[in-house]
Amino acid sequence: MKITFIGGGNMAVALIGGLRRQGFSAAGIQVVEPSAESRDKLTESFGVRCAGAVDASALSCEVLVLAVKPQQMKDAVAPLAGKLSGQLVVSIAAGLRMVDISRWLGHYRNLVRTMPNTPALISAGVTALCADPSVDLEGRTQAEKVLRAVGSTIWVNDEAQMDAVTAVSGSGPAYVFYFLEAMEAAGLKLGFDATTARQLAVETFIGAARLAEQSSESLSTLRSRVTSKGGTTEAALNAFNANGVAEGIARGIAAAAARGRELGDMLGKD
Repeated sequence: MKITFIGGGNMAVALIGGLRRQGFSAAGIQVVEPSAESRDKLTESFGVRCAGAVDASALSCEVLVLAVKPQQMKDAVAPLAGKLSGQLVVSIAAGLRMVDISRWLGHYRNLVRTMPNTPALISAGVTALCADPSVDLEGRTQAEKVLRAVGSTIWVNDEAQMDAVTAVSGSGPAYVFYFLEAMEAAGLKLGFDATTARQLAVETFIGAARLAEQSSESLSTLRSRVTSKGGTTEAALNAFNANGVAEGIARGIAAAAARGRELGDMLGKD
């Protein structure tokens, strides 16, 4: 499988690095990137071929990964319109719908839309994928192979759910950082120095997440096991409930999903 990346930004770098670590040949990867500085870094880091614009060599591939910002996508794919001949096109751009990308590509439909999240930068991401009905099993397998280079994957059958995916996992790392900030700030108020407060917050989160990952029990069961009647944890959770923390998180994620739909409408305009 030969892969061409349109765009050489952070997520493309993460994917290329993940593929190379898994033994994928540098000779099988190309990048189209306007910035000469970025091209030099990509070649130096990974040994891949880079070009400043789409050329015949870049089109000689089985998979094209669209790794540019959503606002730049229309212009970035314009050189591809009418020149594709069976390549699988994989978009990692948030918010952009397949119908709009297809239109910009001259109504090309061999498309997979994905939503990775920023932990992909350390190969710990989770990516949702949604394929156009025309994509066959081989195409789905190819797309999954690329995104699994930076973490786990799930498939979504209804593209409308991708806005919810964006709200939960795409934006989700920011929610985690927000909570960690609050825990760190609370630790500082309780007398810890900054280093200790951060370590306690971050390592507690990492450990709890790993425990949840490895356990077959529900999250509510895991929570209840830490919550003794009349104890310190119950006091904290009662305060969270009194202040509507869970409801606030739910409202926030719903707002993110709604904004995702709005952005899809805006980004898809001609």
